[in-house]
Amino acid sequence: PPPGLRIHEYLYFQVLSPGDIRYIFTATPAKDFGGVFNTRYEQIHLVPADPPEACGELNNGVFIQDQIALVERGGCSFLSKTRVIQEHGGRAVIIADNAYDNDSFYIEMIQDSSQRTADIPALFLLGRDGYMIRRSLEQHGLPWAVISIPVNVTSIPTYEMMQPPWTFW
Repeated sequence: PPPGLRIHEYLYFQVLSPGDIRYIFTATPAKDFGGVFNTRYEQIHLVPADPPEACGELNNGVFIQDQIALVERGGCSFLSKTRVIQEHGGRAVIIADNAYDNDSFYIEMIQDSSQRTADIPALFLLGRDGYMIRRSLEQHGLPWAVISIPVNVTSIPTYEMMQPPWTFW
């Protein structure tokens, strides 16, 4: 079996377009639910869910089919969000913190008490990163970003140069 990710490891993805956020972003996989990436997606859509919290029926669910959803924290459990995206045919979900100024603190996404499961990968993204991605898409009038996931940063010598500028202090 392909090696999965263990707890607290990071997973990286790169935004390919729009160009103003063409950076490598760092996410953390859910701790005790969800699947792992057995495939590398060279180009896949990252689609912001509508409504952003994805706690029920989605208005843009048709665009999430076979793509990856960008969801906001809040309103229901991480697992509930992951299941909603899975039910809409999403390949994975990236859940951004709803604290837009969160640029350093990764939340541990754990299972809720419902005894349900989810099969697709679920990742946690810093609030600042999620906000900047959504803001760029709004400014460009785009329904989604194009990303590559997961990215092996050990093979990228200029990885440090490709991180979002707002993560540097």
